[in-house]
Amino acid sequence: MKIIRVDGEVSIKRDIDAGTEEQLKAVEGIINQVKKEGDQALFALTKQFDRADITELRVQKEEMRLAYEQMDDEVLEALRAAIANVQDFHERQKRQSWMTTKEDGTILGQKVTALDSVGVYVPGGKAAYPSSIIMNVVPAQVAGVKRIVMVSPAQADGTLPASVLATSYELGVEELYKVGGAQAIAALAYGTETIERVDKITGPGNIYVALAKRAVFGSVDIDMIAGPSEIVVLADEKANPRYIAADLLSQAEHDERASAVLVTPSQSLAEKVANEVEKQLESLPKKAIAASSIRDFGAIYLTSHIDEAVAIVNELAPEHLELLTDDPMSLIGQIRHAGAIFVGPYSTEPVGDYFAGPNHVLPTNGTARFSSPLNVDDFMKKSSIIVYSAKALQQNGAHIAKLARLEGLEAHARAIDIRLEGK
Repeated sequence: MKIIRVDGEVSIKRDIDAGTEEQLKAVEGIINQVKKEGDQALFALTKQFDRADITELRVQKEEMRLAYEQMDDEVLEALRAAIANVQDFHERQKRQSWMTTKEDGTILGQKVTALDSVGVYVPGGKAAYPSSIIMNVVPAQVAGVKRIVMVSPAQADGTLPASVLATSYELGVEELYKVGGAQAIAALAYGTETIERVDKITGPGNIYVALAKRAVFGSVDIDMIAGPSEIVVLADEKANPRYIAADLLSQAEHDERASAVLVTPSQSLAEKVANEVEKQLESLPKKAIAASSIRDFGAIYLTSHIDEAVAIVNELAPEHLELLTDDPMSLIGQIRHAGAIFVGPYSTEPVGDYFAGPNHVLPTNGTARFSSPLNVDDFMKKSSIIVYSAKALQQNGAHIAKLARLEGLEAHARAIDIRLEGK
């Protein structure tokens, strides 16, 4: 890994992938094809991109059940434990409707309502991701969403991976479709003969999925535009270089464009981690992917002191942040921008990916500066409640009318005046 000494002001550029002109045109064409041809477009595009010749989109419950019954008992036990942890964490996020009454008789409140329907995209391709199913479906269920639709790319034989089927069955997913890519996003947003449109789409995917989500936003809501995985480790001289190297590689193996960064004031640690990364890479099954990620998007930032290291972290606003210092708890208050913060040597990032309970769908590309992990609020909407009393209108009507006329909206003002006049 390259070691970069940081002196003075921190200025780190982000590369937010907006897609090439060719990719944008491809996505636009796919969306239009699905809107025009419906199911037939999904069949054709699935054959074209996934090399799967399917004649039915929906996965039958029996197919999910068979995969579930054939799943290893220890794997099922791990899945159930992970689901329980994620449910417990997200139950604590749930909001309640509320009302309050003022002395003048005015009643104000907020009505919290679950979305009617949500589409969950589960990536396929290089790997199957049961954890993505859990992280998207569970908070929607906790929120009370009545209709949860899941889509995932078909394998070449026209099926979905057994782990995806079994996890869906364990969670009670009723609608599961064998379709992926931009065409799946279009189907969820606009509907086809088989797939009824939804109100919101969540879940990560490749660049075509991300661009499709961006394109359909407005017709439906989306969670976020997810970029490649990121990890930043903030560490001092007392940190274990083997732990750090392993954690950096845990993200690097995701994708050639994943980012793995160490920020440290220790020259010695920087050198040890750089050597350890090369050593651990040698035996990694996904060595080629991880090596490409480390080469192109990996770095070790060497700072003068820990405060400068914290400043770099806040500038990067990483998806995943690990604090591996002598007193990591003392730094939490200084961290302003991070999707998820992992504290201490045993809070390795994979703990959050699979099991701890917080959601692993996190803001990337520096968007942790203004956005949050996927949570129960993402599957709910809020309506304001206003019950104004006659007394309150008499007290405040003149102010309201004056503000309306300040904006040149005479009809607004007269709606108040008529009531004040008692006519």
